Amino acid sequence: MFDNCYQTIKEPTSGLFKDKGSRFIGFAYPVKTEAEIKAILAEVKKKYHDATHHCYAYLLGGWGTPLYRLNDDGEPSATAGKPIYGQIISRNLKNILVIVVRYFGGIKLGVSGLINAYKETTAITLNNAQIITLKIYKKYKIQFEYSLMNTIMQILKSPQVEIVDNNYKDSSVIIDFKVVIDFSEQIATQLEKVYGAKLEFICVE
Repeated sequence: MFDNCYQTIKEPTSGLFKDKGSRFIGFAYPVKTEAEIKAILAEVKKKYHDATHHCYAYLLGGWGTPLYRLNDDGEPSATAGKPIYGQIISRNLKNILVIVVRYFGGIKLGVSGLINAYKETTAITLNNAQIITLKIYKKYKIQFEYSLMNTIMQILKSPQVEIVDNNYKDSSVIIDFKVVIDFSEQIATQLEKVYGAKLEFICVE
């Protein structure tokens, strides 16, 4: 049985930390895909192209084994990405990207100073964020003839199901829908028993 919820941030937020002349600007984003992350990273690097470092960490997936990555972007190993990621984990957040942009102030902070700076910047940034709880869904697509409409809709009217889109073709219907993950097997089993209906699992989100 999965937990059917996870925590993330509602919208992008930022924060600022300074130490010995260096400025650390933190940015946090709610994300769902690596493609989305790549686009955000490219945008931030372009906007802050004159910064010394663009360090980040992200964690995708509110279920099962998460997908994550840490990047020190030229800072000493484990002094940037790891403390950023540590703050994400300590707050039990998922589907989130945190980037910390550093402008070097001329005075080296040392390993412990860097770890503290990236940790504090991330903490300040996440303290500014609104934390929300989202349900975890399994997404499906089902195709069937018009004659099966009432049967299919009787199943899909469950409060655990959300219809995302529907497409009416010449003699058939295609419905995209998602189910709260704890109830997905139950709903899928009912639909698979409907003769003539074709059910396709899409993804978990």
